[in-house]
Amino acid sequence: MNAQAREGACAFAWRNYLLLHSGVSENDNRRSALRRYVNNLCDAGQFDFDLLQIAAVAYLKSLDEMHDERSARLAADHALAQCLEARTARPDNRGHNFRSKERTA
Repeated sequence: MNAQAREGACAFAWRNYLLLHSGVSENDNRRSALRRYVNNLCDAGQFDFDLLQIAAVAYLKSLDEMHDERSARLAADHALAQCLEARTARPDNRGHNFRSKERTA
């Protein structure tokens, strides 16, 4: 599943990036930079597919804005940290409070 999450997140982010940037080649350097970034996240233990997708999209957006891989990594890491923080603040870590749906007997 780890390889699937890694590949899926990269593919998702790259497809969306190409939709927004029609002049970009399929073999653009940003694609390999994206793979490096996502691989680093996975190597650090991040395998949640949803969070990998968010981080990958944030990375490409930041890379376009900052034109620097290191700065883009920091910005994407910050976005990922905000998502993790928001997720842990929710009652069930997914945004649904299933206890409120329990029947009272």
